[in-house]
Amino acid sequence: MKKIGFLSFGHWNPSPQSGTRSAADVLHQTIDLAVAAEELGADGAYVRVHHFAQQLGSPFPLLAAMGAKTKKIELGTGVIDMRYENPLYMAEDAGSADLISGGRLQLGISRGSPEQVIDGWRHFGYAPAPGETEADMARRHAEVFLDVIEGKGFAQPNPRPMFPNPPGLLRLEPHSAGLRDRIWWGAASNATAEWAARMGMNLQSSTLKVDESGKPFHVQQAEQIRAYREAWKDAGHTREGRVSVSRSIFALVNDQDRVYFGRQGGQDQFGVIDQYRAVFGRSYADEPDRLIEQLRQDEAIAEADTLLLTVPNQLGVDYNAHLIESILTHVAPGLGWR
Repeated sequence: MKKIGFLSFGHWNPSPQSGTRSAADVLHQTIDLAVAAEELGADGAYVRVHHFAQQLGSPFPLLAAMGAKTKKIELGTGVIDMRYENPLYMAEDAGSADLISGGRLQLGISRGSPEQVIDGWRHFGYAPAPGETEADMARRHAEVFLDVIEGKGFAQPNPRPMFPNPPGLLRLEPHSAGLRDRIWWGAASNATAEWAARMGMNLQSSTLKVDESGKPFHVQQAEQIRAYREAWKDAGHTREGRVSVSRSIFALVNDQDRVYFGRQGGQDQFGVIDQYRAVFGRSYADEPDRLIEQLRQDEAIAEADTLLLTVPNQLGVDYNAHLIESILTHVAPGLGWR
């Protein structure tokens, strides 16, 4: 069995050809797609976070609304860029959204990706400390966030408070028990995957990875997952760490699918992003029987317990629900995922 969810980048564009012409369209349709995915039997509804872009930028109001409209599907991010975050304020937002959902949040956080503007986090009031890189700053923010959502008191109470306080140091409220175990780190390298394991975070690995060997993408990603699991074991955690991978996978079951995605697929691509040599994983698009055989060869999908399907959100809720249903119905059973 494998958990299967969707990952939306939340694009909008005023073009007449777009099914999401405004931010309001994207927000409402993302909620509706989460509801539809739950009804279809999918396991997760995840959103990507980008700032200064016509995409989803502020995830917690959306996650709270998704939580209020659904009952059992996991709700998550892939990923929140911690360079931009106040970790204490984020802890309050995350606690609220998790409580509204009944403890279904699966929060992916990370150092983030190249953004739309130069040093965008500076506009949010953050800057690396002396001797830090922006990646160091993101990890520092993450460590503070992880610490405060544990729920331990750390703040000295006012001797003359507005409202009565419980005894001892105060923690942030609202606190959601168990959220700490549902934080994921989006890792692009083996080293950051191992760091995430030591920190007790689950692992998210996307369709982009630092090229560390020149091997095919899925092989490098599988090696990253195995390195994470080994580091998790060495850290002595008492629970199992989860691992998700994301893929663009389209089962071609009707003429509309073939028009949209009949020429998708292809090969991995190597290039340079953010001054690192990187490998970009291929997309999959084919008739279900052939798709099953192709996916059977993907070592990283086999290693992961969770698969996030990237969806073309601008094609609307109904069509994206069809894409998800096609995978659940025509592909997943043939691979033993259902």
